[in-house]
Amino acid sequence: MSGLRIVVLEGDQTGQELLEQALRVIDPEVIGLDLELEGFDLSLENRRRTQNEVCIQGAKAMAEAGFGIKAATITPEGAEDVGSPNRLIREAIDGKVIVRTGRRIPGVSPVAGIHHPISVVRMAVEDAYGADESRADENGDEVARRTEVIHRSNCRAVAEYAFRTARELEGRVYGGPKWTVSPVYEGMLKEEMDAAAERHPEVGYEPLLIDATYAGLLTGRADAPLVIPSLNRDGDLLSDLVLPLYGSIAGAESVLLSLDDELAVRVAMSEAPHGTAPALEGKDIANPMGMILAGAAVLHYAGIAGVEGAHRSSRALYDAVFDTAAAGIRTPDLKGHAGTTEFTDAVIERVRAQLG
Repeated sequence: MSGLRIVVLEGDQTGQELLEQALRVIDPEVIGLDLELEGFDLSLENRRRTQNEVCIQGAKAMAEAGFGIKAATITPEGAEDVGSPNRLIREAIDGKVIVRTGRRIPGVSPVAGIHHPISVVRMAVEDAYGADESRADENGDEVARRTEVIHRSNCRAVAEYAFRTARELEGRVYGGPKWTVSPVYEGMLKEEMDAAAERHPEVGYEPLLIDATYAGLLTGRADAPLVIPSLNRDGDLLSDLVLPLYGSIAGAESVLLSLDDELAVRVAMSEAPHGTAPALEGKDIANPMGMILAGAAVLHYAGIAGVEGAHRSSRALYDAVFDTAAAGIRTPDLKGHAGTTEFTDAVIERVRAQLG
């Protein structure tokens, strides 16, 4: 396979500004790849104007290309508004798994002695999100009900991809759902974790209930790279804990994966794990690390798909981001003095030097 087409989903506020910085880094003249970028405007204004049709068009193009990179977008409040583009995109490309990996950032002190990478491999759909909810008056009181659904196929995808990620990181699969309290519902993920462990005997496996998982992360159990498989809501919460353990969420990217029947990656869409940061818009001080790493991640998956040179370019981006931070070039959120553009310029210089 030669050449690479990446669908670019544009966003809002600082999210769009940081996407533009990431696109500077993955410019063909910087990374030396035959690269085509196809853009879709997912700003709140355009989503409202098109009644979300632009989301469907972008997702369709991404499903055809196999690769995408997305800026942070605004999700408006109100049932009558356009809602979250993330959910629409996940459903449109049949996204099953979200992977977020926390890493040490040079010059930034981690929490709880965390040194090794930790990946949260999360169910991308179903569970608490999109559940049917209702309220009713009963016997002089008000009762709320919620019906959640998960499919075994999604549990299998999460479990299998967790073991594959642990093998890549040379770590172990750690944690799990609350299967003792919910043996039928949450137990389905545990069953698939056990089955994946049998398929991957070379990978360490330490299943723990979700509450013990949280406790272990804060009490020194992260003595090697860890990969935590999780249901949708558990994974959402775990990501918000794991990434700040490294002192900032800046050193991470978020990847949504659509998988085929053999659980090979069919579509990979990367983004930063943070929001649109409206207070930072236009100030050139926001940290572009997450979005640049999102660019590195999509190149990583392109390399897996056989795009010549993509692995090398991806590695150069990862190295350049952390080498830049190690050199003391960091944005104010990491107690540095560099601006957004200055940090990106330094990354581009290092990428050119490594690939040149």
